Amino acid sequence: MAQARRPATSETGDPLLLTPGPLTTSKAIKEAMVHDWGSRDATFVGINKAVMDELPKVIHGEDAFVTVPMQGSGTFAVEAMLTSFVPRDGKVLVLINGAYGQRARRILEIAGRGIAVHETAEDMVPDLAEVDAMLAADPKISHVFAVHCETTSGILNPVEAIAALVKRHGRRLLIDAMSAFGALPLDSREVYFDAVAASSNKCIQGVPGLGFVIARKSALAETKGNATTLVLDLHDQNAGFERTGQYRFTPPIHVIVAFHAALQEFWAEGGVAGRGERYAENARILIEGMQELGFKTLLPATKQAPIIVTFHMPQDKAFVFQRFYDALKEAGYVIYPGKLTVADSFRIGCIGALGAQDMRSFLATVSDVLAEMGVGLKSAA
Repeated sequence: MAQARRPATSETGDPLLLTPGPLTTSKAIKEAMVHDWGSRDATFVGINKAVMDELPKVIHGEDAFVTVPMQGSGTFAVEAMLTSFVPRDGKVLVLINGAYGQRARRILEIAGRGIAVHETAEDMVPDLAEVDAMLAADPKISHVFAVHCETTSGILNPVEAIAALVKRHGRRLLIDAMSAFGALPLDSREVYFDAVAASSNKCIQGVPGLGFVIARKSALAETKGNATTLVLDLHDQNAGFERTGQYRFTPPIHVIVAFHAALQEFWAEGGVAGRGERYAENARILIEGMQELGFKTLLPATKQAPIIVTFHMPQDKAFVFQRFYDALKEAGYVIYPGKLTVADSFRIGCIGALGAQDMRSFLATVSDVLAEMGVGLKSAA
């Protein structure tokens, strides 16, 4: 491989990121960041407003929802959502089947909010009958927190069914849709929730630095005084935009301008349907190709989201993950280590500015690397 194959690169000459984000971005997204704007400049303020106005359209929530951007990574947005929407005397039922549910629990612990936990293994979706029973048994639970796609494993959680259950019990739903937003359908006309958190560097294919919460206007109006921090106060952040159209504190200007460009690419591709279709094709090619090489997926197809795929480590003693990882990186592909407790594994992402040919070329490289390592293609399983 080293003699015959040139390293794969993006259109700007960078390695291809087969990760859950940050991810490979287009040349146009990168080029959008080569200029400078003042944070109070009218041009930038207009670009930021366009971003804020566009995002609720992704969930068909133009009339009922408002975007509240939050400087920082996606976790900033999740913490802002939890500590702004849950009142001081509130209690959250946290649905956990991976690291991001665990992170939400930790946020709530630090914020001093009441917590109940429903936890399943990383390869299992929540037990809705048990969730139903927990809600029925504890009237103090005011909110439920769910992760749409848990990138620890790549599992797709049933947010539609969870939302229906939460609504039937008269509670409030908060969704972490970090790795799902823009690729997996979430229709606010059919799925009832108070807020959803996501970020710029996932399926919209921007760069890291901006989180955002798309909040139901009526629910956001009830959050005044809930926040435990000044910076992460969504009610105050939104009030500032309503008064001035500007951020309270310095925004990540270049990130926002790139995100504006990314949204234009997103709609040009067909929005959620178009982007989700490309990712699904990427995932299909990846899974089928890796299985042909002898790898086994953690999840069955019924639980697998087309965002990131977890593979079991091969049992072949010749397989050394760090050597595998380094060889792929040298060939121009960056994958992701595993994050599971239930299995020794690694992960490969299907999102970003990647297409079917990129996935096929990656698989050919994996085959070459396995041969170089002396790992039998079928014995790798």
